[in-house]
Amino acid sequence: MFSEISKELPDVLGDFMPGAVCADRARWRAVPQAVRDLVIGEAAETLARAWPLIAASDYREYTATGNRARFEELYFTRRRMLNNLVLGELIEGGARFLPKIVDGILLIAEESGWQLPAHNAYERSGARLPLPDNSQPVVDLFAAETAALLTTIVALLRDELDGISPEITARVEREIEIRILSPYLGRHFWWMGRGEERMNNWTAWISQNVLLTAFSLKTDQPTRHAVVKKALGSLDAFLKDYAEDGACEEGVLYYRHAALCLHGALTILDAVAPGLFAGIWQQPKIRNMAEYIAQMHVAGRYYFNFADSSAVVEPCSAREYLFGQAVGSEMLAEFAAADRAASDNPHLPKEWNLWYRVQELLAGPTLPAAAPPHPASQRDIFYPGIGLFIARDEQFSLAVKGGNNGEGHNHNDVGSVTLYKNGRPFLIDVGVETYTAKTFSARRYEIWTMQSAFHNLPTFAGVMQSAGEAFGARDVEVRFDEGRARISLDITATYPPEAQLHSYRRVVSMLRGRDVEIVDTYDGGKPAVLSLMTCLAPTVTPDRIDLADLGSIFVEGAGEIEIDEIVVEDVRLRSAWPEKIYRLRVPFAGRLLRLRIV
Repeated sequence: MFSEISKELPDVLGDFMPGAVCADRARWRAVPQAVRDLVIGEAAETLARAWPLIAASDYREYTATGNRARFEELYFTRRRMLNNLVLGELIEGGARFLPKIVDGILLIAEESGWQLPAHNAYERSGARLPLPDNSQPVVDLFAAETAALLTTIVALLRDELDGISPEITARVEREIEIRILSPYLGRHFWWMGRGEERMNNWTAWISQNVLLTAFSLKTDQPTRHAVVKKALGSLDAFLKDYAEDGACEEGVLYYRHAALCLHGALTILDAVAPGLFAGIWQQPKIRNMAEYIAQMHVAGRYYFNFADSSAVVEPCSAREYLFGQAVGSEMLAEFAAADRAASDNPHLPKEWNLWYRVQELLAGPTLPAAAPPHPASQRDIFYPGIGLFIARDEQFSLAVKGGNNGEGHNHNDVGSVTLYKNGRPFLIDVGVETYTAKTFSARRYEIWTMQSAFHNLPTFAGVMQSAGEAFGARDVEVRFDEGRARISLDITATYPPEAQLHSYRRVVSMLRGRDVEIVDTYDGGKPAVLSLMTCLAPTVTPDRIDLADLGSIFVEGAGEIEIDEIVVEDVRLRSAWPEKIYRLRVPFAGRLLRLRIV
């Protein structure tokens, strides 16, 4: 799709301006006063804060202990502080924040490496090196993000920085050449794509930020052409691993780093070669990728989650709205506008990408008054590429995850059910804990949140599902009609031989306006126990489970049900769930277990 276009590039590729320059006071004064006050208040607060010190021992902590959160807090705090100061200067325009902006730029320019310790390797699964080698820079997600940050600052504040010293911009340009452009053009990193190797969010995310870097700076035409040709090849490699249905197999959290970064990359390409990429926006696959975020929404901040995604997701921003506009999706544009209007943080204070924050301030005020989004109750969908079934009625929102256990950011969860009632979580996907070295290692599936025994799935005398593409759903049947939605799938092959499983079929049905039913039928050599995960304190009787004030599960074919109480201490999990969650262990009394949920 993209690589063919590289043959048609114009001789001169234009500049990309990631916002309005500081001198354009009319644009910046148009930001609503309430938002202006928030931005200037945060910038003033940041003026009084000390820049975090990052020592070599902080960088080494990842390879020493596996902890990545402490270093990353120092690293991202620097970048968010610089973000705050720059936005404050753009809004206020009085040079109050410039001295500390210069401090932040040079502080980041002095860092030995911009890549995170968790990504400090030269091969996809290579050993992580304890310290960065500044003679061989690694272009990872956050080296590219750092480059995008610095080039956005230079693009919007060049005159003001040059007024202090031309060396500031010159230093940024030198660091970008050494750390980003030269290694990007001179070597192959795995995320660039090669042959049939599977790509993920890294490909679109980094490609977007390298394009932003190359075209926000005053780079020469040979560099621009070389960057575009390489980026187009990478974007094709990224798209090849998406089915036509547009579903993000890494989960809804990674939509914003995958499909939404594809939108960012296309936006830049469209600006520097006007008209050349117009046809891509019209591709059904691109529109499907865009609309995925709205299809996954349940209510409020809740989304259907699987893989390394939380059930609670930050509000949409101008980016989703602009993507909806670009692909001609009224549904997505309306959803994004309404979701954004409900946000308490219109200036994206947690965001580290300055371009996104500038877009929010400049595009945000032009968004239409939020129209009510298309009602979720009208949206049933099946994503065959990842085997994801979603059905809704006025009361229930139901998802069933098919697919296989070899997908990106995989949890062993084939066949798992997620259910909301009246917009509240009923049967949950727990999500993922704070990332550590273990999360992306050979020991990943020792982590409880990754295991099928902590999803809404059966276990056979302690034997759980296995990881890998071979462990997937078979014989999947889906049906939607006015009165009922139904999925039937065989999950026998998701378990290893030691489960002694001959067959296991799950049928999940929604009888609209009435109930949801799960019927599991199995045959095997070991006893089966079904796990049910919930964040509500359950009350159990022999044939019934009550979940607080939300609803009940009527049980047929079970033995004595046991309850495990799980204390949630991890910060990432606590962003979605209360202090305690619960696992119900429901043993099969025979070969069939029926759950009717009302």
